[in-house]
Amino acid sequence: MTGAPPAPAGARRDAGRPAPPLPPRGPLLRASARLAGREGLPVAALAWQAEAARRRPQLAAEATRLAAPRLWSDTVGSLAGTAWRVVRTAAPDAPFALLSAGATAVGLPVAPPDTSAGTLARAERLVRAGGPAYVKLGQFVASARGLLPDEWVDAFAWCRDEAPPLAPGVAEGVVRRELGGDLGALARFDAEPLAAGSIGQVHRGALADGTEVVVKVRRPDLRERFRADIEALALVCAAADRLHSGARAANLPGFVQLFAQLTLEELDFRLEAANLVESIAVLEDLGAGHVRVPRPIPGMVTERLLVMEHVAGVSYARLPPAAELGAHGERLLEVGVRSVLEATLVHGLFHGDLHAGNVLVDGETFSMVDFGMCGRLDAAQRAGLVRFLVAFAASDARGQVEAMRTFGAIGADADVEALVARLQEDVSRLDARTDGEVTFDRLGDTLGRLLRTLASGGFVMPKELVLFFKNLLYLSSFAASVAPDADVLRVVEGILAGLFAREGDALAGLVG
Repeated sequence: MTGAPPAPAGARRDAGRPAPPLPPRGPLLRASARLAGREGLPVAALAWQAEAARRRPQLAAEATRLAAPRLWSDTVGSLAGTAWRVVRTAAPDAPFALLSAGATAVGLPVAPPDTSAGTLARAERLVRAGGPAYVKLGQFVASARGLLPDEWVDAFAWCRDEAPPLAPGVAEGVVRRELGGDLGALARFDAEPLAAGSIGQVHRGALADGTEVVVKVRRPDLRERFRADIEALALVCAAADRLHSGARAANLPGFVQLFAQLTLEELDFRLEAANLVESIAVLEDLGAGHVRVPRPIPGMVTERLLVMEHVAGVSYARLPPAAELGAHGERLLEVGVRSVLEATLVHGLFHGDLHAGNVLVDGETFSMVDFGMCGRLDAAQRAGLVRFLVAFAASDARGQVEAMRTFGAIGADADVEALVARLQEDVSRLDARTDGEVTFDRLGDTLGRLLRTLASGGFVMPKELVLFFKNLLYLSSFAASVAPDADVLRVVEGILAGLFAREGDALAGLVG
């Protein structure tokens, strides 16, 4: 981390000057050749975008209500169900341990997680016995390698690919109800699922015109079950706040609110369709022809159903060993990093849940699937993120802290000078130990130390920052699979420098 990419001439901006606006999405959707290639998709894309813009604030408000502890009749029933699950697992501490691990997974460390076999076994039993929200919590834990001990990540890896499938015929019944009693334009629907998750189940199929598609159906009665689980978790947090000083410091209720918002957005497949079409238009605008995103099928998208084109490829976890990939592995790493960073820094949009199952490789084509979570930055947040990455690359603690203030992540009453001093000490120690290189092994440690130091100064993780930091950890895992000796941050520096050179007007004024 010995040098940051140079900012373009004139890119230093005054603190009072507003950040440059993001490129508008509507014109991108209308101009997209890929969307125009599917009849009716441009019109449907604009409708999904408008519906998503209306729904997101509503879901954020609902998440706030659900995360507020309350003792109403339905909440008492939720708590009774949770209490019974806790009793059955003989683990009074299991909910707190699981919530603490989940909070740590998004950068809000409560305390060093207990890695004893007994604690892990009890927490895992609670997830297996609990409702869908508990499985989703397990998925958060499973995606946090680098922030959580490997024992926790490995213990919950099953949450990503071992959710129980729906009973035979249930998924097809959902499809028929959502499409008005028949299978609509589906000429084929494969009864055997491709995968089953905590929210939905995925099947292969085909349209009458021969297009191979993937059919994603939401589990029945899921919204009600998630609401009950989240309300019960809010009560667990309230109790933990009274009993554990570490819980108070980490703001576990704030984590439950964040968790609720992310989950509620995933439950509405119309929002995922909006994420898909906007991502297609953004990547096309960037000229990223090597990155593919499936197109949703007009007329076959509802809150509970999403039909989209099938994309080819295999998970990067199933590629040959890195030693056999050679230069191809380094190229894949650059493609992966570029597909995440360019969309984020130019358009403020990025996939919010990248992991091995959601990234497919077909030759040099890099496909992303499962867009239930998407990060969306406003103009000021995009400017803050650019400044953070430049400061991160330059080992500039003050620059990192100031950039985080853009997100409202550091309170006005925080002791900024003490925070900068602690962070600079950590950064300098890491630089001295590793000669400034940020390899896979170091990236998780670097981010973990950064988040712990910031948390000690009253740092609060906003949703968009949570998702972006999770993507940085994903990129480190991807690097370990395809190019383990690569310096991840030097790849990032090169991409930033290229962006500044190519997108000077768009990015001018972002670095302060």
